[in-house]
Amino acid sequence: MMRSSLILLPLVALAACSTPREQCIGGANRQVATLDRLIAETQGNIDRGFGIFETEDVRVLRRTCEDTRDDGTVFRYQCDKTETFTRREPVALNIAEERVKLTQLQQRRTQAAAQAQAAIQQCIAVHPE
Repeated sequence: MMRSSLILLPLVALAACSTPREQCIGGANRQVATLDRLIAETQGNIDRGFGIFETEDVRVLRRTCEDTRDDGTVFRYQCDKTETFTRREPVALNIAEERVKLTQLQQRRTQAAAQAQAAIQQCIAVHPE
């Protein structure tokens, strides 16, 4: 979750700088981009012969921290630091089902690309440069 948030933050900042036309076109292409990602993931599963399951784990690190009081004396106290990390594990898949899924995704992408093209033309008409 944290990693995806860090990746999305610059994209949100860039989206704020884009023109209405660019935002419209980006929205029109969103479904195609999602399908492209799913197609690549499914093709990777087929090529490898197994899937990859990602899970996030949380680890709390106990440490001793120092601080200084107003009178200049240093004091120590227990402080915790929480880390989140992603663990990737192989999972067994039914490759025949993955091939069916890939075919369905590719068909949906063809339809989505046609719809995206129509939406992009509309974006261009509504937001000429």
